[in-house]
Amino acid sequence: MEMPIAAHFGFTITDIAPGYLEVTQPYRPELSFKEGFFQAGAVGTLADFAGAGACFTMLPAGWLAATADYTVKLLAPASGEKIVARGRIIQARKVLSVAASEVYSIKDGQETLCATALVTSRNFAAV
Repeated sequence: MEMPIAAHFGFTITDIAPGYLEVTQPYRPELSFKEGFFQAGAVGTLADFAGAGACFTMLPAGWLAATADYTVKLLAPASGEKIVARGRIIQARKVLSVAASEVYSIKDGQETLCATALVTSRNFAAV
């Protein structure tokens, strides 16, 4: 699952299993609004990627998934050395799948839940 946005943001897939995807984003000033704090757009992007990626892991070979909709709830400031988004499948279907994701900020080894998301993916056969 190679996506240009991963290279642009600098995040990596750090865990993957059927129905699950984890991505880790190191802190970068370009993704912040204040030193040490991630901007909400970066947090939402990771939440979306982890959720849609979890949906993608359930698809047969030759199929792709694209986000149809996602909703993010910001719960706490995303500050620290990195953020980690963990997506998990809620319902895998042929056309539409739904996943949830949680985003944690990591500061001094402590995880703080900073956002949750609900992600719907549209699944389709690759052309």
